[in-house]
This record gives sequence, structure tokens and C-alpha cells, in this order.
Amino acid sequence: MTLPFRYYLRVRYQECDAQHVVFNARYGDYIDQACFEFLRAALPRPQDAMDGTFESQTVRQVVEWKAPARFDDVLEVSVRTSRLGTTSFVLSFEIRRAGETDPLVTSETTYVHVDPKTWTKRAIAPAMRAALEAGAAGRTTDHAGFSTPGR
Repeated sequence: MTLPFRYYLRVRYQECDAQHVVFNARYGDYIDQACFEFLRAALPRPQDAMDGTFESQTVRQVVEWKAPARFDDVLEVSVRTSRLGTTSFVLSFEIRRAGETDPLVTSETTYVHVDPKTWTKRAIAPAMRAALEAGAAGRTTDHAGFSTPGR
């Protein structure tokens, strides 16, 4: 099995409560950021994720919490395309502490591809379908400095 796309982030102080535990709503932020980085890495051109070429909207998100993340943890968010429809796609996310195997949080998020002018759903073009199917497998975006050599 190929490695999924991975996104690394560090939990910031303002994302936590007084016990230094990540607020549950912040996981939606982490998932949204990981989705953006996934699309930027997977789509034919990085700008496709931000210039209106491939516009999508979240229509459903299921989040399952298993254990808390805490202030200053480095989190690894693994992203895979789990389903592709005509106009929609589903991404599966696993959030874990970097270097650990057990997920703290899992999510399955459904997106619909939309026309950037009318905001109505539209079919996913063949090149974009192929890119989502390939899913930037094995690629990494690291905003936490986790994979920096000499760390």
C-alpha cells in the first residue's frame, strides 16, 4: 500500500483550552488546511486549488475523536481520496501525533465540485479525477518543521 499524502502542523497555544487540550472545533480547521494542501499537491497545477480552476465546497463532515492533541504537539494529517462520484469526492483523514501510529482523530469529509461563477455542482473533469485518484501519494507538506534534516 502506498503512503498517503501527509501534512504536518504544530498545535498553537490559542487552539487549546486551559488544560492545553485542543478545542474540538479546531480539528475542522486542521482538516480544512490539510485538504487545501492535499489539493495543492495533487491537482495538475498547485494554483488549481486556489484560482477557481477546481472549486469545491464541504457538504458533509464526520469526525471521530479518540484521544486529545495538546499544545505544541506536532500532528501528522494523512489524507486519501476514498470515493469519487460524478460531482463529488470524499477524503479520509487521520490525525495523529507525528511519529505515532494510533490516530487521535479520524474524519470522512464529502466535497462537491462547483462552478466558481454559479456555485452549482458540476462534473469533475477527467484530468482532475485522475489527480484525485492518484492523491499525491507519498508526498508531504510540512509546516511544523518535523521532517527537516538535522532536527
